[in-house]
Amino acid sequence: QVQVVESGGGSVQAGGSLTLSCAVSGHIYSSFCMGWFRQAPAKEREGVASIDSDGDTYYAESMKGRFTVSQDNAKLTIFLQMNDLKPEDTAMYYCAVLGFGRGSWDCAQIDAASFGDWGQGTQVTVSS
Repeated sequence: QVQVVESGGGSVQAGGSLTLSCAVSGHIYSSFCMGWFRQAPAKEREGVASIDSDGDTYYAESMKGRFTVSQDNAKLTIFLQMNDLKPEDTAMYYCAVLGFGRGSWDCAQIDAASFGDWGQGTQVTVSS
């Protein structure tokens, strides 16, 4: 069983920064991919960024430039550095582990349907 726990959310003003963390524990394969997703009220969950155990990173097109994903493999933790935050970034942010049997192509697609183990999310609120 895999446990996923996000932290680091909060309230910031537009233009501010936040760094989210996601810690994974339990049975996880040495080759893995983890992703960040977000869901705003009344909107579908969307992929933000992903990173695999080799350190390769992938971003949704609209997230490039302001968001940076990184990892600490030794601690099975990934991070999402978010800069120049905008009110439209307000959402619940989730971390998830790519499902067993999925590969690098799936990691790059950052499609929520391919990710199996999810955390409870951490709220990010950006005020104007």
